[in-house]
Amino acid sequence: MKQRGYRVFGNIAVVNFSDEHKKKDKLAFAKEILAKNKSIRTVVEKSGNFSGRLRKQKTKHLAGEKTKEVLYKENGCLFRFNLDETYFSTSLANERKEVCGFVDDGDVVFAMFSGISPFPIVLAKNTQIKKVYSNEINRRANEYAEDNIRRNKVGEKVELVPGDAKKVVADFSRKGMKFDVILMTRPNLDETFLEDAFRVSKTGTRIYYHAFCRIEEEADQLDLIRKEADKAGFKIKILNTKEIGDLAPGKVRFRIYFELRKKGFFGWLRSLLK
Repeated sequence: MKQRGYRVFGNIAVVNFSDEHKKKDKLAFAKEILAKNKSIRTVVEKSGNFSGRLRKQKTKHLAGEKTKEVLYKENGCLFRFNLDETYFSTSLANERKEVCGFVDDGDVVFAMFSGISPFPIVLAKNTQIKKVYSNEINRRANEYAEDNIRRNKVGEKVELVPGDAKKVVADFSRKGMKFDVILMTRPNLDETFLEDAFRVSKTGTRIYYHAFCRIEEEADQLDLIRKEADKAGFKIKILNTKEIGDLAPGKVRFRIYFELRKKGFFGWLRSLLK
């Protein structure tokens, strides 16, 4: 009987088993992982997918040290987090590296739904941005983010703004703050949060957006962004799109990177009259 494979998060291996696996088979495979990989000290079984706005998952300890806390390194940065209490995707490591090429020296960045702050920290560590505001609603994730900011010595560039994204945006808007780049590594929810992002955008703002859809629906996601931008008085220029991960058969995480442009007076007036 063959296991479905496993993913390594620093010192922890997370195994996906098929339903037919018995407990003794799982334990035997877990012990085999520990024996063959000296850097792995804990093996857990994934028993639930990431879900909800806080993006939590469930794992069950199988073998090794009884811990869910990970120490993970990527892109010259070190991250500490808890597997069950916070969201983190190792499969986005290359994506975080690519995003470094999307920003310019001196940019001020707003990172929405930033979890334990991997995107903000990788940007701060590897680019010459001026500042990045890191927003996350999960309190436990913010505690780890604070630790990770200290751990990577990027406190001068990364500022935590915890809480509900809508309330944080409203506060920024009251202060008249506008951003050069907005990262929307959003949860897999129906709400787009584009209206909120556009409130703190300006002509020339570049937005990095995660959509979740079936492959044949990718064009619909682009149309949705155009419609939301139109309501806010902008038109958009698509700078880059890419499928960046499979979520389920036929369903993908879809990166859309676009720039906001001025609509012109009559386009702006039409958006007000709608």
